[in-house]
Amino acid sequence: MNGHYAIDVQGLSKSFGDKRVVNALSLRVEEGEIYGFLGPNGSGKTTSIRMLCGLLTPDAGSGTCLGFDVRSQSAEIKKQVGYMTQRFSFYEDLSIRENLDFVARLYDMPNRRETVEASMEHLGLANRAKQLAGTLSGGWKQRLALAACMLHRPRLLLLDEPTAGVDPKARRDFWDEIHRLAGQGISVLVSTHYMDEAARCHRLAYIAYGNLLVSGTPDELIADSKLASFSVQDGNPAMADQLRNLPGVEQVVAMGNMYSVSGQNSALINQSLASVPGLRFEQVDTGLEQVFIQLMDNVKDPVQ
Repeated sequence: MNGHYAIDVQGLSKSFGDKRVVNALSLRVEEGEIYGFLGPNGSGKTTSIRMLCGLLTPDAGSGTCLGFDVRSQSAEIKKQVGYMTQRFSFYEDLSIRENLDFVARLYDMPNRRETVEASMEHLGLANRAKQLAGTLSGGWKQRLALAACMLHRPRLLLLDEPTAGVDPKARRDFWDEIHRLAGQGISVLVSTHYMDEAARCHRLAYIAYGNLLVSGTPDELIADSKLASFSVQDGNPAMADQLRNLPGVEQVVAMGNMYSVSGQNSALINQSLASVPGLRFEQVDTGLEQVFIQLMDNVKDPVQ
């Protein structure tokens, strides 16, 4: 990474009525970096993204997005950011070409027709140019949304759960494109619930109930969790409660014909599993899913 920040904010906060949705968020995203933004529904991810792209003004805090002040230069930020919302937000009774042409008109782009055609060609939309947006599958709607985000050649992409409800192949193709764009120097902040997508980010932040809990590379977050994980080769549904009650075990997740068992005391878990007659198990690498389950187990919803 080059040490130049596409996003550099400190202490951003936002409330709606009496509810503090984002609490003193500080975040740095380097140019050309893919930064994953994770957390449960209602954790403040979308509100944070909207403050960064100039759609919401923070109640407190300061900082810059693409070198522009997030509080006073939102109009400049909007010109250079591509924002992909959670929900499909294009006209379903217009074709792919018509939707992209409409977006190009909003940006008052020169060579509008050529730009739209090049965008469709690049993302494999050209053969469907006349298809109505409302008839597209989730994966094709996603491509249309990304094409619209990229029309004005933004320096930063803010993607809010862009692959929700999309099939695995479309998700993989989407992420291949995101990595290609990052290779061209475009910065990406992307929120996701998928752990395989989180693992493809350069760095991650985890937010819960408005508070940033941890940040770092995937490897750093796994190491910092100090979790040891074991694969238990027993798919008996009745085994789950027995495993949860073993000393040292903090997490038990059923995975087909096996269980994933995790905790911070590797030696104690190993001893506990060995005490169960006939149980087959082995230590395995800890994944991001176990790390984030641990994080959520250690925080409480302030509303409850």
